[in-house]
Amino acid sequence: MTFIGIDGVVHHVVVDGGGPPCVLSPGLGMCWFDWDPVVPLLVADRTVVRFDRPGLGLSGHTREWPTLAGEARRIAAVLDALGLGGPVTVVGHSLAGFHAEAFARLFPGRAAGLVLVDSSVEEHPRPRRARTVRNTATRAYATLVSAAGLPRVAGPPLRRAAVRAGRVGGQDPAPYDAVRRAYSTSRWLYAALAENATYTDQAVALAELRRRRSLPSGLPVTVLAADDPRRPAQRRAHWLTRQRDLAGLLDGTLRISTPSGHLLMLDRPADVADAVLRTHARPPLAEEERARER
Repeated sequence: MTFIGIDGVVHHVVVDGGGPPCVLSPGLGMCWFDWDPVVPLLVADRTVVRFDRPGLGLSGHTREWPTLAGEARRIAAVLDALGLGGPVTVVGHSLAGFHAEAFARLFPGRAAGLVLVDSSVEEHPRPRRARTVRNTATRAYATLVSAAGLPRVAGPPLRRAAVRAGRVGGQDPAPYDAVRRAYSTSRWLYAALAENATYTDQAVALAELRRRRSLPSGLPVTVLAADDPRRPAQRRAHWLTRQRDLAGLLDGTLRISTPSGHLLMLDRPADVADAVLRTHARPPLAEEERARER
């Protein structure tokens, strides 16, 4: 466990194992220990990097609003701070699937592969109006709730309930002390609400980025989709179709994990690890592709 400064914000980072690097980035409002079941399956063959986005886990608070490009640059900055400049496999769960894809498009020379774990999908996102008003209202709500002391009282139980709902079976495996430290703070509430408020903005930014920047040639992409038997059959089939379409859009491979809830790394950690270990280095970038990063 270490702490590094990026743009004036202290970031909590955990590095395990050795070998080619991979970054594990969790979904909205989640933190480093949500990958705990996956890490032991990777450390013999990979240098595994986990970090908490600002306000989440043990990272410091920021008043900056999340942006797609900002999150892609954050991944690059974490790797720079750790001295890991070579190509890296980026694993993004849910919302962080947006960030992983953006990293590969904005830093093509640094991407060895993508593994999108039940990634968020927005086929036709539309910009939302009144962003300033929406952000102000979000911050005011977080301030009001924090002043009432609700994060300390309700944060950990809400976390436990959300994990139970996101899994096909089982409880939250995270140690209570870690959950209490991460989810009893106002900074977590601010960060989670900010990520939720800017979700559509990030989806719109990714759609625009796809039009401007292609993925590097030959980049291995795996879309790992959760097949949740608790869903009605029509919704279940629709979700898998959307994940299949995402794999097609990215010229990637679809792999379905069943049975699994949205928190696939908790329900089927071996599937995530296998997808990472099957990601092999792509051919070196052509000079014109390397030039896009400069």
